[in-house]
Amino acid sequence: MVSGKNKGLTIMNAEAQRKLIFNPDEANLRLPLVRAIVKDIIALYENLHDRQERIEEIKNLPGSTTRDEDSVYSEELLQAELDIENDKEQLKTYEDELLELGVELEDPALGVVNFPTLREGKEVYLCWRLGEEEVGHWHSLDETYSDRRSLLEESIDNDDHNDMLM
Repeated sequence: MVSGKNKGLTIMNAEAQRKLIFNPDEANLRLPLVRAIVKDIIALYENLHDRQERIEEIKNLPGSTTRDEDSVYSEELLQAELDIENDKEQLKTYEDELLELGVELEDPALGVVNFPTLREGKEVYLCWRLGEEEVGHWHSLDETYSDRRSLLEESIDNDDHNDMLM
């Protein structure tokens, strides 16, 4: 017999395996929240990149070594490294928020996300980038944002957009 605690884990695992399939209209309905999350991701990603560059600059300064506690930069290095770890955790939290919406982060620097969809019975991605008014492109699972094609040129199955177990 499954205990209440284990039963909850089984339900959570089943829900984690569930993958949403979107048609373009459904993806567009999620854009206000997705847009807000992606804006936060881009800002944090840029900040994270800047901090990593600053650490490299400090490490290359005369008198600076990563293991020398007497270095004039040791405290700044330690704080910068802690900040980077915190930023990475926050970035993961934002990515998890997108996943809860059924959306996959493709490129945190550009703000590109993918919405799973069906085209001719095969799973592909609807593709959106921050700054675009609506979802208007798609690409196959093994392609990226740079390979995307316009929805106006290709057809997406609008009838097969219900939840699908993967």
